Formats: sequence, structure tokens, C-alpha cells
Amino acid sequence: MIKRSLKWTAACFAAVAAIATASVQTAVPSGAAQPAAAGDQALVDQGKTTYAENCSHCHGPGMMNAGTITPDLRRFPDDKARFFTTVKNGKNGKMPPWGDLLNDDQIGALWAYVSSQRKP
Repeated sequence: MIKRSLKWTAACFAAVAAIATASVQTAVPSGAAQPAAAGDQALVDQGKTTYAENCSHCHGPGMMNAGTITPDLRRFPDDKARFFTTVKNGKNGKMPPWGDLLNDDQIGALWAYVSSQRKP
């Protein structure tokens, strides 16, 4: 539990420090959960729970945190591979990697939730 708290604290401080700008694009791992189809509300709901537990502290409960310089995730590009890479590996030393805490299915559900909240 302490390890998770330290990672959460590091993630929040990193998010305040600077906004991530570049991402290395890689393919989504095989066997990873796919984004929700129009009728797959259960996957979106699972992603919403994962987001609330792991991401909202820095990115805000509505995917936008006016108190920090984290990006508005409602405007995240429709790029699943980039999303997986960023969540798993972190970003530019600003966002810590979550690949050791979230499995591919959890990241896939998280992608389904973020995708379902996308704004133009």
C-alpha cells in the first residue's frame, strides 16, 4: 500500500511540474481489452472505476483538473496505441508508469472510458 501511495504522490507532483508533450507510439499488446462498442457499457463502467481510483487524483474527476497542468483527457486523440504506451510507460518523466499497477485489461477499460468521454 505504501508503494502505491508513493507512486500516487509522485504522479501528482509530476503532473504539476509540466505537461507531457511527446509520446512514443507502439502497438497495443495482443490480448489487451478493446475499447467499448456502443453497447458495451460494462467496460466503460469498469474504466470509470479504474479512472476514479488511479487517475482522478491528478487528472481531475471530470478528466480535466484546473488546479494542475495535466491535459484535458476529454480531448485525448483517438489513438489507442499512444494511450496504452503513455499509461504503461509514463510520459517524459512527468507522468509515472502505471504498467506495474494496471494490467492490459484495466488499461483497455480505462481507454473505453476515456474514449466515451471524448469531446470534439
